[in-house]
Amino acid sequence: MPAYEQHQPVFPGGARCAACLTFDFDAESGWLSRDPSVKDRPGVISQGVYGARVAVPRILELLDAEQLRATFFIPGWVAERHPKPSEMIRDAGHEIGHHGYLHERNRPEDPDQERWNFARGIEALREVLDVRPLGYRSPGWDLTPITLDLVRDAGMLYSSNLMDDAWPYVHPGTSVVELPVQWSVDDAPFFMFHPTYANRTIQIPELVYGAFRDELAAVHEWGGLFNLTMHPQVSGHPARLNELRGLMRALKSMDGVWIATCEEIARFWLETGSKLAR
Repeated sequence: MPAYEQHQPVFPGGARCAACLTFDFDAESGWLSRDPSVKDRPGVISQGVYGARVAVPRILELLDAEQLRATFFIPGWVAERHPKPSEMIRDAGHEIGHHGYLHERNRPEDPDQERWNFARGIEALREVLDVRPLGYRSPGWDLTPITLDLVRDAGMLYSSNLMDDAWPYVHPGTSVVELPVQWSVDDAPFFMFHPTYANRTIQIPELVYGAFRDELAAVHEWGGLFNLTMHPQVSGHPARLNELRGLMRALKSMDGVWIATCEEIARFWLETGSKLAR
């Protein structure tokens, strides 16, 4: 037996890895937080509008067809601006997590603003959706020295922001589970584009989702967590949806993979996984 297979934790059903499908439903907030002046540039804003108007319903249809539950991280402003698609996510039975208010990037030099954004985002999800989020994904995965304290004090189960492990883990001195992420399994670096704000080469869907499938297969071999991060305005276009469907089917066809929401994985890790040998 290879050394990396010895004494590894197992997930429910004896699975050697866990997988979660997550969507950051940013709509226009991701663009507005970069530059508030884009409110007067419909061409920029329209990318976010597509996420709310077209992509979310199509993604929900795909998840329903494949009988999969996902976790959607929604900024409070987006819930206020786009209540209908946000309600569709909730009513379809998917988990809703906290994703700031206007997708603001947390800055260590401005803790008061971070506290306001955090509190207002939670309040908006409660007011619009009657949801109390149990997990937090910081916009841009930017954490500061106070972020985990805010997560803990809000009674949340998990954070999904750091890149320092292949497995979930509990932050020392807390009951907050970290569900690690990686840029290599995030759709935005490969597809999100604007000449001014995100000027990069747009990749071919088959290659990107093929790389995601390769990562899934490798996580299955080595063990750990496959935490796929997507954005409706990015992955919600036809060719990418087709590739995403193929990835979902590949995921379902693999033995020894536990497909779950972020909340389910965090609860399991708190109850069982954190006690297992690593």
